Amino acid sequence: MNYSLFDFLTLIGSLGLFLFGMKMMSEALQKVAGSRMRTILSAMTSNRFLGVLTGFLVTTIIQSSSATTVMLVSFVNAGLMSLVESIGVIMGANIGTTVTGWIITLFGFKVKISAYALPMIGLGLPLIFSKKPSNRSWGEFIVGFALLFLGLEYLKEAVPNIKENPEILSFVQNYTNLGFGSTLIFLFIGTLLTVVIQSSSATMALTFVMCNQGWIPFHLAAAMVMGENIGTTITANIAAAVANVSAKRTARVHLLFNMLGVIWMLLIFNSFVGGIDYFITQKMGVSPKDSVAAIPTALSIFHTSFNVINVLIFIWFVPFFNKAVIKMVPSSENEDEEFRLKFITTGMLSTSELSIIQARKEVHWFGQLTQKMFVMVKKLIHQDKDAKFTKKFARIEKYEGISDNVEVEIANYLAEVNQGRLSDLGRKRVRAMLKVVNDLESIGDSNYNLARSMVRMRNANIKFSEEIMKKLELMFSLVDEAIELMINNLEDSSENVNLEKAQLIEMEINSYRNQLKVEHLDNIKNKVYTYEAGIIFNDIFSECEKLGDFVINVTEALAEVNPQ
Repeated sequence: MNYSLFDFLTLIGSLGLFLFGMKMMSEALQKVAGSRMRTILSAMTSNRFLGVLTGFLVTTIIQSSSATTVMLVSFVNAGLMSLVESIGVIMGANIGTTVTGWIITLFGFKVKISAYALPMIGLGLPLIFSKKPSNRSWGEFIVGFALLFLGLEYLKEAVPNIKENPEILSFVQNYTNLGFGSTLIFLFIGTLLTVVIQSSSATMALTFVMCNQGWIPFHLAAAMVMGENIGTTITANIAAAVANVSAKRTARVHLLFNMLGVIWMLLIFNSFVGGIDYFITQKMGVSPKDSVAAIPTALSIFHTSFNVINVLIFIWFVPFFNKAVIKMVPSSENEDEEFRLKFITTGMLSTSELSIIQARKEVHWFGQLTQKMFVMVKKLIHQDKDAKFTKKFARIEKYEGISDNVEVEIANYLAEVNQGRLSDLGRKRVRAMLKVVNDLESIGDSNYNLARSMVRMRNANIKFSEEIMKKLELMFSLVDEAIELMINNLEDSSENVNLEKAQLIEMEINSYRNQLKVEHLDNIKNKVYTYEAGIIFNDIFSECEKLGDFVINVTEALAEVNPQ
């Protein structure tokens, strides 16, 4: 078989199309995902058992566990699902993929969702050119979804054509009499073929062919099926390569779950396969060891029972999988994980007063998120390299969207808390926290506005003198001090709000803003910098002062209810 450079480049291009579709779909999801989609997904995955059912149904419908896990990775990447919620869905997807095997066994065909890719692009393309932002986002989602499956289909066609040339694998006959060693060899072959072909269903069909040719017996075909379970995880891991740390962890869960399943099965492999052989012999009157016709049914039973038992065993170890993948894929400073609330995740606590404490923790975390944004903004103005500047601005933009969602979720929770039985002090605290989250969201907006001013500054190729930069650095330092004090005041353990110090810093910020405004007018008059540069300079220090106003508002709201 000839495999040219052109064929290899086609393979790389197919992989690129797949990754581009994944990225486009994930980014569009972040734009279109409103509270309704979050609510539906949360309901579908509210516990591990519903998650398993969701994964099973989705995989049964689209007939691809790889596609399910790829979409799952994109959901986690977009912040629509948490890592823990995704674990149950992954387990269910493994059961769902066995339905495909039964369809192959009973009907001999598989629905190809890639056949609908071009019509989907035709549907989504007009939406991309819409003037309405929401329509554009939906268009990008549909086109990204289509490109993802189109890339998968091209990927399957671009690999060396093993499926149509099974005689290439006839050499495996030489490795069928090595006892347990043969089982491991064929497990590896099943894994490798699935990785290459990018379809566990196609590999299973190839396994049927190899059995039909008499190259391998039933028990080694079962070993190949186990290998296919491992190989099918590679697609999600490829998709996660362009995703965030939570999505990478989701892909690793799929790998870890399937690997552990294979390990325990290997311990009882001969007995398990013998049991299936006995069952088929009793029901069909013929053993898969003796009849090629019985092998497809036997393999489908093996695949289904293996995955169902896997789920029944490991569904009780979801916390273990969560901790394991966090260690396998540690987070870094550059990873964006703040997609969902950290503390308000299980609904109302037993009393409304306890729920206020829970909400207070969430508000404190929200404050830390806005502080992290401001740190990124300070670094942005000093970033020289275009690629790093673009990446950092994208993170700030993403955090601004997160900030909007967090405000809504906390406010909705506090409104629910307010419906319960609260003391007068409790009601004051709820009102204060509602003010606080509104101002914290405004701090996020100010951070984003500062970043946008720096983008304008970069696009206009404006570079301030060292003296001007020192003035901005001083303003940043004052705002930084104000935010740090705000965070301290938001801490659960703090019993007294340091309002006096916060007001002093706010006065310093206002005073310095006024000073810079006077100097700015003189600089324009004396042509120290261009008028365009002056507008950006004025926008930056004015926005800093506005940010300081929101910061002092937070402290003042806290001071209204905290004992002095």
